[in-house]
Amino acid sequence: MALVAETGGRAAVIADEYSSSQSAVSWAAIIGGALAAVAITLLLVALGSGIGLSSVSPWTALNPSATTFTLLAAVWLIIVQWLSSALGGYISGRLRTKWTGIHTDEVFFRDTVHGFLAWALASVLVVAFATSSISSAVSSAGRAISNVAGSAASTATQAAANQSSGSNGYFVDALFRKDRPDANTSSQDARAEGARIIARAVANGNLEPADRTYLAALVASRTGLSQEDAEKRVDDTVAQIKAAEDKAKQAADAARKASAQASFYLFFSMLIGAFIASTAGAIGGRQRDL
Repeated sequence: MALVAETGGRAAVIADEYSSSQSAVSWAAIIGGALAAVAITLLLVALGSGIGLSSVSPWTALNPSATTFTLLAAVWLIIVQWLSSALGGYISGRLRTKWTGIHTDEVFFRDTVHGFLAWALASVLVVAFATSSISSAVSSAGRAISNVAGSAASTATQAAANQSSGSNGYFVDALFRKDRPDANTSSQDARAEGARIIARAVANGNLEPADRTYLAALVASRTGLSQEDAEKRVDDTVAQIKAAEDKAKQAADAARKASAQASFYLFFSMLIGAFIASTAGAIGGRQRDL
């Protein structure tokens, strides 16, 4: 509010020191709204987690698909953003200090900004909490991995020896390969050689005819099967391995798509939350000034 005084026929405007020195940002109201939004977010997330876990079971095949589960989670995330952002923005606008001598449009803008800042602060706090939880989980996993590293080292050493010069093991086997498998070869060496042949076949997408014939002979010498039956077993085994690999690729691709969809849903839900918080801040400030 300004004080007007008449001095020598001219009006002198003396600015109200209190109005001019008053901050445009009420951090106490923003922090209060942000804390309320965080509390509501954690409460609703806990409720959503309970509902989600109760709707699935590892003992049945009637669980919702990954797409359906992701969609339901996205809907719930949007609901969480709506409720928490609306409450936090409204509280920040309603609790802010009343401004005097300011144009109505400026008051509306400041209240909107208060709601937005409350949403932003709440988002930062939620991300910090989530990051802390993930870091704790990763740290626990790291300790568990370090505990089994010693035992895994000996196993890895043995596996490396069985690979016979690493990725060149297959070529070394082919270099010393005989027309017929050596009957004096130990069962462990025969299995390792067979594993290298199958691994190369899966990597290349097909089993070479020479490798197929030799592998079938190797199986026949160890199992007593005929060459024809051994070849059929080899074909079936390679087909099963390829099918399992294709299934794993499909699962990985589905997980990638679900993660991408979840990221988009998170973006839109947070965008909606920012808008709702800003609007709620303006509504709360208007009711405060009534």
